[in-house]
Amino acid sequence: MTPQRDHAAAREQRRARRRDRRAHADYTGGVYGSMLAASVVIGAGTLGSFPRLELALLLLLSGVAFWVAHVHAQLFGARLAQQSLDRHVVLHVCRDEWPIVKAAVPPALAVVVSPLLVPDVAGAVWLALAVAVTGQVGWSVAAARRAGASASQMVLTASVNLVLGLLIISFKIFLKH
Repeated sequence: MTPQRDHAAAREQRRARRRDRRAHADYTGGVYGSMLAASVVIGAGTLGSFPRLELALLLLLSGVAFWVAHVHAQLFGARLAQQSLDRHVVLHVCRDEWPIVKAAVPPALAVVVSPLLVPDVAGAVWLALAVAVTGQVGWSVAAARRAGASASQMVLTASVNLVLGLLIISFKIFLKH
């Protein structure tokens, strides 16, 4: 084979692996991460008014902390009993759990850009909360769609996740901040 053909074959193998990963993607971490982000926003509000930067960092760092916890649980809980750990297994688990962190990014960005949209920190908290709940619903619909769910099943999962998000919002209202 020529170097060009080797390069083209390697590129096609990488594309096939990416397609396979997308086909088997698990959005559980995204739904969970969005709920976590909403909970972090609620918890941050109960402690007083955080500057926007601190709230954005709290969202991102909480996502990373829970990602590490999930990776650890996967590697040393279920996986260790079933197979030996090697670099490939560790990277696979890290990648599978990464949506937990990805789900924290939109609410954190909402907090960062909130001065352009809302004048006060309370408005930034509400904006981040709305973005987190929207993400939760979006991740759940993406998961249902990827699993081949019918339209009615996608509406059902969106509805359940919206109710869960509204439950989290009700906690904020109940805590009066």
